[in-house]
Amino acid sequence: MNTLEKPKLDQILYSYQRLLHFVTQIFCTIGCSTEDAEIAAKNLLIADLRGVDSHGIARLEGYVRLWESGRINVKPQIAIIHETPSTGTVDADAALGLVSGEFAMNLAIEKAKQVGSGWIAVKNSNHFGIAGNYAMMAMAQDMIGLVMTNASPLVAPAGSVSRMLGTNPIAVAVPSGEESPFVADFATTTAANGKLEILQRKNLDAPIGWIQQSNGDATTNPHALKKGGALLPLGSDSDRSYHKGYCLGSWVDIFSGVLSGANFGPWVPPFVHFLPMPQNPVGEGIGHFFGAMRIDGFQDATVFKSRMDIWLRAFRSAEPIEGEHAVMVPGDPERAFEAERIQHGIPLLPSVVNSMQQLAQKFEVDL
Repeated sequence: MNTLEKPKLDQILYSYQRLLHFVTQIFCTIGCSTEDAEIAAKNLLIADLRGVDSHGIARLEGYVRLWESGRINVKPQIAIIHETPSTGTVDADAALGLVSGEFAMNLAIEKAKQVGSGWIAVKNSNHFGIAGNYAMMAMAQDMIGLVMTNASPLVAPAGSVSRMLGTNPIAVAVPSGEESPFVADFATTTAANGKLEILQRKNLDAPIGWIQQSNGDATTNPHALKKGGALLPLGSDSDRSYHKGYCLGSWVDIFSGVLSGANFGPWVPPFVHFLPMPQNPVGEGIGHFFGAMRIDGFQDATVFKSRMDIWLRAFRSAEPIEGEHAVMVPGDPERAFEAERIQHGIPLLPSVVNSMQQLAQKFEVDL
């Protein structure tokens, strides 16, 4: 979990509304409808608000690059291609994942309203930002949200040097009563590639255990992926049980890619620019998986939320290690970031601001 940090001296503060307007303009300029542009901008910037700077506006240039290469359809016809009362498969028609993700989660929620739970697999999509954004949509309906996605093949299976999996995040959002809810959103790798990109912008080394060289040796070089290296599954090495991270990442890949009809494993189309498009694809686009479960399918929602309050208070009151801050539960640091950044602005590194300025000039959009 992230911890709240003060903006560094070289960072520049931008208001959320200012960035929202700018990103919406960029998506409109490349051809998105106003509605889709607004949805995409909102779903992209929630990452910056919640302190996940690796997946927010720093990725905007990457989405434009995918559009320029013909991989994003800005006028998609998103369609349900297979369906039962509680399940469905969606063909995103190469849409921005920021748009198809919201469509699919709303569909899962609607199915849950009708029959108790909804489960949606998505193929032919693109990067959708942070998974937790969509999981949280279920909470307003007294539902538990579960979301996952596969991603660029940058991760080596336990004991391998081959890049076979993505960072493949999992997100779970659980509503509560009086307490702030439980929201877990995490990569199944020791660190996401976006964290390496932040280190590259800051000219800093990576911690040992994040990444390996092309021959499997440990390295602190945040540029190692561009030299054939690989990210490591959660756990980092055999002594720290990285087979468990490998299992989690595989689970996400199967649910998101194999089940939906999307590409999976090393065939997933990469978001990063330094990987070529895989040959002989086994599916269409990248894949996501969304779930929504009605709490009252198990017990009265009010009773459950009061019980969640007890759980949350117990963990937040756990005795911390001497010298450490109070114990948090998943979602606490991100809420602190959101409250801080809504009020005071979102800090951006100069390299990110420079990228925005280049996009503004390229598309003649006011920054």
